[in-house]
Amino acid sequence: MTILVTGGAGYIGSHLCLALLEQGHGVVAVDNFCNSGRTALQRVAAMAGAQLKLYDCDVRNGQALLGVFDENRPIGAVVHLAGLKSAGEAIRQPVTYYENNLGGTLTLLRVMAMQGVRRLLFSSSAAVYGPQPQQPVREDMPLLPAASPYGRTKAAVEGMLRDVAGGDAEFSAVLLRYFNAAGAHPSGELGEDAGDAPANLLPALTGAASGRLKPLTVHGGDYDTPDGTALRDYIHVCDLADGHVRALSALERPGVHTFNLGGGRPVSVLELIGAFERVSGVSVPYELGPRRPGDLAACWADTALARAQLGFEAVCSIEDICRDAWRFERQNPGGYGKV
Repeated sequence: MTILVTGGAGYIGSHLCLALLEQGHGVVAVDNFCNSGRTALQRVAAMAGAQLKLYDCDVRNGQALLGVFDENRPIGAVVHLAGLKSAGEAIRQPVTYYENNLGGTLTLLRVMAMQGVRRLLFSSSAAVYGPQPQQPVREDMPLLPAASPYGRTKAAVEGMLRDVAGGDAEFSAVLLRYFNAAGAHPSGELGEDAGDAPANLLPALTGAASGRLKPLTVHGGDYDTPDGTALRDYIHVCDLADGHVRALSALERPGVHTFNLGGGRPVSVLELIGAFERVSGVSVPYELGPRRPGDLAACWADTALARAQLGFEAVCSIEDICRDAWRFERQNPGGYGKV
């Protein structure tokens, strides 16, 4: 099957493209390269020993997107990863986030309808759950207002897809609620190309450990958690890619299907630092800072539904995540093309 991956050159997208090629699928990737480059997918093609198509295309550009569909008929399914994803940035630039995340999805859905493509796998987020009083979170929990505009855009797209399915009995959507994607491909060839200003914890940690970046700031040391730092659910990016491949089977059934993709256990920031130091043998310089707006004290996944219906279970440990992230940092200091 030919699969279109929006945001295919990004961190998660590149690992997914590799997994799809390894499963024998045809891959067409589109990306506007606002937070990525071509290097990752060049490496993917070499690693897979298979070619994929890559288009410089913003999903908000309907004419360009229509051309991609026309050139690659028939597209069997779309995996929609394209979008902006920093909760902190979303608080500062909410209009930009709504324009990209909602506007891009609307354009994509319009083009899919014109092309008769009715299968969509959507990159959602644990952020849609909001500040749940009970953990772990399950897919059937009522959603509370998200803590940031980023989470609200994801929740809005989920609602949009349910409305589309309600009006088209043949439409199928899978909503994958990611928890914290982390780590890198074990080869060290693919990873999170975060540059000198990483928005996520682990690349900031590895950059600090290597001495390439300033000491890590731990945002908040006074949460109501065992060690005072926030609890999160980390999932290895390769496990996350595997979850996507498995979720394609759910697209055979019309309607909307929702799954958590996470590691299924809470890990505090200090626990993550400790795991990294154990596997790397390197001390991480860090300092405690204030809490960030939009951050929750704790959030982790109940993954029973994905296990039962998709046969999915994360197999990589937090140590695996740290080990692979450190390997990518050492082989690619500063990101792709900066060795």
